[in-house]
Amino acid sequence: MNGVLLLSLQALVYFAVMAALLRARFAYGVGLFVCALGVMHFLETYLAAVFFIELPFGLLSPGSTVLFSGKLMMFLLLYIREDAETARQPIYGLMIGNLLLVALALILRQHETLAPLPGYQADLRFIDQIGVLMIWGTLLLFVDIIALILVFERLMRLFRRQAFPALLVSSALVLTFDQLAFFPVLHWVTGIPFSALGGGWAAKMGAAAVYSVFIAIYLRYVEPTERPAFARRRIWDVFDALTYRTRYEDLLARAAVDPLTGAATRSAFEDLRRKRLERRRIDPWPVSLAMVDVDHFKQANDRFGHEAGDEILAAVGRALIGAVRAGDRVFRYGGEEFVVVAERLDAAAAAALGERLRAAVADAFVGTPDRRVTISVGVATSTPGVGDLMATLRKADARLYEAKRAGRDTVVAGA
Repeated sequence: MNGVLLLSLQALVYFAVMAALLRARFAYGVGLFVCALGVMHFLETYLAAVFFIELPFGLLSPGSTVLFSGKLMMFLLLYIREDAETARQPIYGLMIGNLLLVALALILRQHETLAPLPGYQADLRFIDQIGVLMIWGTLLLFVDIIALILVFERLMRLFRRQAFPALLVSSALVLTFDQLAFFPVLHWVTGIPFSALGGGWAAKMGAAAVYSVFIAIYLRYVEPTERPAFARRRIWDVFDALTYRTRYEDLLARAAVDPLTGAATRSAFEDLRRKRLERRRIDPWPVSLAMVDVDHFKQANDRFGHEAGDEILAAVGRALIGAVRAGDRVFRYGGEEFVVVAERLDAAAAAALGERLRAAVADAFVGTPDRRVTISVGVATSTPGVGDLMATLRKADARLYEAKRAGRDTVVAGA
């Protein structure tokens, strides 16, 4: 069969399967697509080193022409339909896997006696060669992906959001760079003749055209939903700035933190309550809650002013956060009230935590005695495996008022 037709058939099969896996992420997650990319990485590198065919325009490897070019374009499609953070995960995974391959190969070399097998002997030198090519190829892939994303987005604006010309020109430019950067190392490691440089480049230009057609069809008929408009980006922050999911999650995280005190917000506490109720199996451990209130805060606020009052609350928040365990959470429940949630903490340890909170706030104002405030703390501990925290919270709140009636700057705890 004609060599060009065979290459086109390989590209069609490769794209059809990978596009189907990408589309299947809605049902099974993106892991299927990423794993397939990882498996094909070794095959493409192996073929790029040992398997070449002769066509009228020169010597070329299907591993480099079909598989590598296809992988680069699939990364771009993954970025277009997902985000930059999703696209970078398999790149980092490939890099770590390649480094692991080389490290294990070096360890294998320390075996002094290899058991002879009839007709076959392990070729560790070949593993070394493949390891070098895979690491260099992954480094180039990292650069290629960044360049491809940036060039593609700029061309989308230039071509007025017409996908095909942007795909074609950006992929042709990046594949040209990759061919010029990868081939010298390939020649040095394997001795592949320089005649493969021009032939491989010509084949990659054909691959750029074929895959651009495939992706344009996919974007038009399979997943036509458009992403938000492209914006101007800087190369050094491309993976972060282009990550819409990360932006969204960062916005949610910032919305769940009180900007004044650094504690989580009341809505975050309600979210924690809801998640515990929705879990099928609650951890079979007690949960301790501490209700904290700043003593005579209104008087301090009136005396020193609202700005000083904010500084006092900020100092209290920092003190509480610094006094809890690593897994405990501090919430600003409202005004000058805070709630501390300490999972897997029994009543005796929770009482000690309450005293630690009280002492931490007292220590926070040693340097500013004129603005010194104290806290009252009510502590309650749930029965093991509790789902709803409200009963425990009400008990802690009742004990907080007991601490107030007892003279403030006091902890009242119990089971």
